[in-house]
Amino acid sequence: MSELSQLISIAIVANDPLARAGLAALLAAEPACDIVAQMSLADWLADLQTGESIAELPNGPLDGVVWDVGWESVTALPDEEPFPLPVVALLPDDTAVPQLWSLGIQAMLRRDASAAAILAALQAALHNLATLDPDFVTAVLPPTPISADPLPELVELTPREQEVLTLLAEGLTNKAIAHQLEISDHTVKFHVNAILGKLNAQSRTEAVVQATRLGLLLL
Repeated sequence: MSELSQLISIAIVANDPLARAGLAALLAAEPACDIVAQMSLADWLADLQTGESIAELPNGPLDGVVWDVGWESVTALPDEEPFPLPVVALLPDDTAVPQLWSLGIQAMLRRDASAAAILAALQAALHNLATLDPDFVTAVLPPTPISADPLPELVELTPREQEVLTLLAEGLTNKAIAHQLEISDHTVKFHVNAILGKLNAQSRTEAVVQATRLGLLLL
């Protein structure tokens, strides 16, 4: 892109002629945008497959591509990263986001994005920065194992804590535990707090459940 003109030269790609025309009209109103070419996805893929460089169009040099993906399938795209230029993909939802991301397209917005947002995304892409609609972010994140009740990796209870835990499982109060073990209420409270901490539990009941799952209790 010329530093003097400050123009971003783009090609518009869309299978639907109405989508191409609408996108061209939207971007043509932006002073910083120079639309060099318009083409269908089929023509674009044909150029890519024959090795022709879309950056060498006769109408002038090209900075990037704005592709209105629409609802069409993207399964026909090559399995390897095929795009020699930055691409801003406009999508109706996040269905195709993971595949496009894997192919190197890191600028993806919704189809109703403003011209300013599209140009900003292309500017970012020119500097190797990713731009994603907030609703698309989770589609490119690696899966995270979800556990509603994560267990501690390793729990070691002292013999006295094990005794207190066993009595907790029987439903005894701190005072009853103190009486049976012949220790003070304060000492029982200390052991109970230690057990809760080791089992990552918020209550006595939760501690018993966690301990049972870990095999510390046989009920």
